[in-house]
Amino acid sequence: MVVSGRSLFLEQVQLLEAPGQPTRRCDALIEAGALAATGSEARERAEALGLPALEASHWWLGPALVDPHSVLEQPQGGRAETLQSLARSAAAAGYGTVALLPQARPWRDRAEAMQLPPLAGDQAEARMLPWGSFSSGGAGLELAPHGDQLDCGAIGLAEAATMPPLALLERGLRLAEMGDRPVLIAPRSEEFSQAGFVREGVEALRLGWPLDPVLSETMPLGSLLALALGQPRANLRLMNLSTAAGVALLGAQPAQQRPLATVSWWHLVADCGSLDPVAEGWRVQPSLGCRADREALIAGLATGVLTAVAVQHQPLDAEEQLLPLDQRKPGVAGHRYVLPALWQELVVQRGWPAADLWRLLCWGPAQVLGLAPPLLSLGSRDWILFDPAQRWLPDQEPDASLAANQPWRAQELTGRVLATGLAGRP
Repeated sequence: MVVSGRSLFLEQVQLLEAPGQPTRRCDALIEAGALAATGSEARERAEALGLPALEASHWWLGPALVDPHSVLEQPQGGRAETLQSLARSAAAAGYGTVALLPQARPWRDRAEAMQLPPLAGDQAEARMLPWGSFSSGGAGLELAPHGDQLDCGAIGLAEAATMPPLALLERGLRLAEMGDRPVLIAPRSEEFSQAGFVREGVEALRLGWPLDPVLSETMPLGSLLALALGQPRANLRLMNLSTAAGVALLGAQPAQQRPLATVSWWHLVADCGSLDPVAEGWRVQPSLGCRADREALIAGLATGVLTAVAVQHQPLDAEEQLLPLDQRKPGVAGHRYVLPALWQELVVQRGWPAADLWRLLCWGPAQVLGLAPPLLSLGSRDWILFDPAQRWLPDQEPDASLAANQPWRAQELTGRVLATGLAGRP
């Protein structure tokens, strides 16, 4: 069941209102798509409007989620995904904001590229924010025009899936055209990865996949941490940590000097020992690790060493998805799996409070982007209503992503976004 209607009276729903604020259970009124009232006032106004009460004691009402980085190569006319299809599918999954990496055709490294095509329609749609590019064309050879990109709407500066040369990175940070805007860099070296695409370990050896050494993450990570110490005014962000060794290296830094870091949701729910050899999801960047890596990433999120969970949506079309693994572009796609999968993994199986999950999917990602934390406040349309117990089939969802490389598209999921206020917001 998906709740329909622009006005809803939710009886005894559980509220997730702000970071650090305890959850509470109370009545809530949604009127014309906005949160209008809570508590006794919500009941009185609902009765005056003649709205029936929805028994919502097992549902959660919270601010919409934030995706700090995903990929969309062709916003218009793309076969794997378009801006419209991504905006709709992300909103249906509970995401109110999606930040797009500069990886595109052509590469988003100029001021004019920061103006994404306008979204139109009365459907719920995620707000799209562009990352600017640190280097020209993402090639790591020369700096892109940082100031021009930021002046024209870039949320910050990012690079491709690997770290640019250290000398270029240091020069760009010293020039400091980005001011206090975030700079998002992946601690990954193509040179050290040796063309491997599964993290080295016993499971990967048994399966015979090409191995990616842990060194391909720890070596560039060490350089980035040293650079962060030398450039304390730069808001350096680490993108997609993936190994236990990387988490340990980051955790050894003093908390006040530690850069904010993200992890892909897929690395929290899949590993070399649990994934079927023929399943979707082996070919990702950074490489998929073993169970010890997955447990270390989850522990890093619990302790605050890691800040946020990213979707890292990287859509492929049906033709690309049929290529052999070693010839295929890396990535998995689909925002709709993230909240249900992590609710089951962290809240149900590990007993995490729901507020901790929102910290990782909403408030932490906003911090990575340099945005104010989203709040569930009166008058807001940036809310989602989530039922953690509802079972549903992704293949039957009308607002699904167009991507062919969705890992669980034919598998029943538990946990569904029932409604959002994202349609019609400014």
